[in-house]
This record gives sequence, C-alpha cells and structure tokens, in this order.
Amino acid sequence: MDVDSRSENWFLIGYRGAGKTTVARLLAERLGWAWVDADQVLETRDGRTIREIFAAEGEAGFRDKETALLTELCSLKQHVIATGGGVVLRLENRLEMQRSGRIAWLVADPPTLWRRLQNDISSQERRPALTTGGLAEIEELLIVREPLYHACADVTVDTTGRSPEEVVSAILNATACFRGAKADTGR
Repeated sequence: MDVDSRSENWFLIGYRGAGKTTVARLLAERLGWAWVDADQVLETRDGRTIREIFAAEGEAGFRDKETALLTELCSLKQHVIATGGGVVLRLENRLEMQRSGRIAWLVADPPTLWRRLQNDISSQERRPALTTGGLAEIEELLIVREPLYHACADVTVDTTGRSPEEVVSAILNATACFRGAKADTGR
C-alpha cells in the first residue's frame, strides 16, 4: 500500500458507535500495520472502565488521562489508532494527531449510532452517559463535536449502511486525494 510520508499513523475519530475499533483492526490489516484502541489501553492501564474513571475523577480527570495516552500513542509509527469519541474536545489533541498522521472521521446519523450502541452491551457497561443519555445525548454532543471532528479530519467516511470493509476501502481510496485536499466519502 502506497502511503505518503505524513501518514506515519492513521487516527480514527468519531462518536462512539461509529465503528472506530472494528475499522481500525481491518485498516491495520490492509496496511500491514499494528492497531490500538486508545480507550481499551486506558482502561487496562488504569484498571477501571471509563465509566468508573468518570465517576471517580470527573470528565476533566478522564480527559487528562486520555490526553497523556494520546501523546504517547502519537509517537508510534505505522499504527492505526481508534480514539475515544471526545478526544477532539481538546485543541492539543487535535493538533497532535494532525502532526502525527492522517485522520479519518467516521460518521453515522444519530439514529444509527443509537441503534448500534443499544446492541453493544460492552459500551453500555463501560461508557458513562455524558448528558441526558439516549438519542438526545447523541444529538446534543454531535452539535458540539461535529465542527471539531470536521476541523481536523483528512477524510470523512459515512459508515451508515456500509460494512466495515467498505469503510476501510473508502479510507484507502481517499488516500489518493491527499495532494493538499481533504476527502469526503459520503457525508
């Protein structure tokens, strides 16, 4: 796979339920790279779920841990990194990812995200409600986060109605568009 010199890593951003972990694994396989799920690494190192970290330290405490881990992950080479959904909330995180590789924003409409989250028991047990919960929370947080995702994404891929393999292909096909332009493959 021909990858330009800035693509030391691929970062997958987007709301929870967009498919970042699944796509990260498949994209890494296609590239012949390693992959990592930042939230899983954080939970393993801390010995608590994200929900438990939020309960004990609040969102600010969690975001501090997330930023420290992201800084470490950005030093890797040839990795696909599935980030947490709120990693873009801090400017320093967005800039660090942009310096360290390419960024693919995986999107889906709120009803699709809600449906996926309802079917993911692990997410329900490990992730905190950040506002009101449910579909309303997804819509509320996307209003805040979408401009941030958009501002740092090199590629935007709508995952609604697409298989993970189709999403990976869309990311790789967009690589050809990187001669100075952002790519939008379905949003």
